[in-house]
This record gives sequence, C-alpha cells and structure tokens, in this order.
Amino acid sequence: MQILYTMNRDETITAHLSRKQYKTSVETSYKIYLLNVLQFFKLAEYVNEDARLRAVKHLPTEEDKIFSTKLFDNPVIQTIADSESFEKLVKKDKLNSFLDADFTRKMYLEFAKTPTFKDYQVRTVDLNGHRELLLEMYKYLVKHELFEERLEDYFSSWQDDKSLVVGAMKKTIKRINGEDDFHIQHLPESETVKEYGEDLLHKVVEKDEELFELIEPTLENWEAERVATLDMILLKMALCELMHFETIPTKVTINEYVDISKIYSTPKSKEFINGILDKLMKKLKEQGKIQKTGRGLIG
Repeated sequence: MQILYTMNRDETITAHLSRKQYKTSVETSYKIYLLNVLQFFKLAEYVNEDARLRAVKHLPTEEDKIFSTKLFDNPVIQTIADSESFEKLVKKDKLNSFLDADFTRKMYLEFAKTPTFKDYQVRTVDLNGHRELLLEMYKYLVKHELFEERLEDYFSSWQDDKSLVVGAMKKTIKRINGEDDFHIQHLPESETVKEYGEDLLHKVVEKDEELFELIEPTLENWEAERVATLDMILLKMALCELMHFETIPTKVTINEYVDISKIYSTPKSKEFINGILDKLMKKLKEQGKIQKTGRGLIG
C-alpha cells in the first residue's frame, strides 16, 4: 500500500524499483524484530551490573544481600545469549550501533523499581514464571516513550511494523528454550513475501487501468477524482485480491481492507470501502470473474 502510494506521488518510480523497495521494506521489518530482541536481551543483561554494584557496597541492604541475577540466568535469556546464529545476524546488520548504554541503564533501573520486578526477585519461579516476568519487561520497554522515539528515529516504518514486531517478540519470549535458531521462525516466509506480497504489488501496477475501469462505475454519486488517493489504492488492491488470489476468501479480503482503511485513511473511509467492495464482489461473482478454490472460500 505504501509503495503504491509513493508511486502515485512520484512517477519516476518504476515497477522494477517498486519491487526492490518492497523487498527492502520486508528486510527492514525483520531487522527491527532483531533489534527488539537485542535491546530486550541487553535490558536483562544489565541485572549483572546491578548485582556487581550491590555486591561492593560497604553497607548493603537486605534487598542487596538476597539480590538475584535470575533475570539473566533463566533459560529464555540464555537461549539468546548462547545463539551463535543470532550473534552473526547482530554483527551482519551492525545492530549494536543502534544501542545506547545510558538508555539501557535507564530502562533497567526504571523497570527494577516496579512491584512486578521486586516480587519476581523474592519469589521462586519456574520457567513459566520467568516468561511472565520477561513479557512484562518487554511490554514496559515497548510502551516507553523513549523507546518509541529511538525506533522512530532509526526506522520511519516503526509504527507500521510495530504490531507485527511486538507479536513476534511475544511469541519468542513464550516459546524459545535452547534453540540456536529461535529467530528463524520469524523470517518472512517466501510464500507470503513473494507469492502473495510481491505478486499483489506486481498485479496492481500491471492492471491499474483495468482495475480503475471496474471500480469507476460502482462509485455512483462519487466522482473518481474526489475519491481519496489512498482509498482508491485500497480498492484496487482489494479488487485485485478478489479476482486473482483464489485461495483467499472474499470476506477475509473485504474485512482486511476495511480494517486497513480505519488505520490509514479518513474517518469515513471504512464505510466507503466496505460499500464499494461489497458491490464489486456481487457484480463480479455474477459475471464469473471471482473464482475461489477450497472449502469455505466462496463466501
């Protein structure tokens, strides 16, 4: 959607260049995930420095005396620490250059003051207990204004990628336990990236005029020139998906693009998109231009 919008605004962007931009955006999303893993790891690792400073106090408190480094020593964090394949990716993408020691220290010290962390420190916990605490720590990090600002400074796509990355991070924390390649499961699947995403982009660009000619008569009281650029792009994408992606149910397509319009377009766009797509779907079904394969995919 973003690439098609950029193409609409900049006629110098060719179809070939748009596909390159698409691939770059996919790679960037995965890079942001890896950076989230690394920052999360560094946050947990700082507990070792905290323990060291407490140990050299002349007058340690009772809390200092019983302080534990289990935030770092648990199987989840140790999986990240021991993963050679993750370390190679960190070096390859130079992810350490995005980190700031003062920021990590500040985030850790703030989280360490929370009742959640203090309770975790004095309790005996199993693996699930470690996962619960680490999930809370990541939620604290990702919701923090400073963390948001840093990622937005480095990656203009952060807000668009955020839900995807946060979902991947939560799955990582809930599932990893000793696998060197724990991060591989979140690599963009070739089927999703190439056979769906890249193919959809290619078809919308290739069939732009054809898609417009199908959409325009359905606008009725709306002049095509008055339709928001983004709404027209969403309609073309959805129409292309309805006609050319046989395994995606029509209801899924319509609901998905209505949801996208709620996030990126105008307040009235969702009703507009929903109404136009519903009319187009019924018309194209009557003409036999929508053919879905598989059980339950027609409706």
